[in-house]
Amino acid sequence: MILDALIPLLSLIALEVILGIDNIIFISILAGKLPPHEGNKLRYWGLGLAMIIRLILLGFISWILKLDRELFTLFDTGFSGKSLILLAGGIFLLYKSTKEILHHTEDTNEPEVTNIKTGSFKRLLMEIILLDLVFSVDSIITAVGMVQELWIMYAAVIVAVGIMLVASQPIARFIQNHPSFKILALCFLMMIGLSLIAEGMHFKIPKGYIYFSMGFAFMVDFIQMKKLKK
Repeated sequence: MILDALIPLLSLIALEVILGIDNIIFISILAGKLPPHEGNKLRYWGLGLAMIIRLILLGFISWILKLDRELFTLFDTGFSGKSLILLAGGIFLLYKSTKEILHHTEDTNEPEVTNIKTGSFKRLLMEIILLDLVFSVDSIITAVGMVQELWIMYAAVIVAVGIMLVASQPIARFIQNHPSFKILALCFLMMIGLSLIAEGMHFKIPKGYIYFSMGFAFMVDFIQMKKLKK
């Protein structure tokens, strides 16, 4: 009995952690816009709210599942509530990642100065919450297809967010200390944005392809970085 529950629990935890990589990278890049103490606070708040949002949405799981029902058809393509959420999230993520890539790659003669405006923390936190909602809906609908027991979903979310909290700081530090990896991370987010838009249009792109291609790119860049250090 315990083994029957343990296998789907571990599988769902692994899925939540993998899907949470996008979240960690996005939060880490936004946290880099703030002073270190504020950046750490933003990461903890962002991931903590991601867990709370998922737990709350699990309480409305019957409503979440209704989002998969078709609402209207446009140009022979059916759109559901989930499709609209994925399209909005994908466009937002594509816009943010493209904007950050242009900011980090445009040629300028002036030294880069971090300009922290009043209210930046709240604005960045709101952006994280918006993306958390998109990833949470997608994650919950995927989880329902794997397990039926609600307690397994709750446990998987809590454990996965705990793992993400532990991993977020070293990942954020690594991304901030290596500009080339930061650009790769932004390209990864751009690809995730495109995959969300494609999924919203019913063109399913297996995320395994995206994770594999970006993992390979990270490995090549890491090897090159080690070679340059020598």
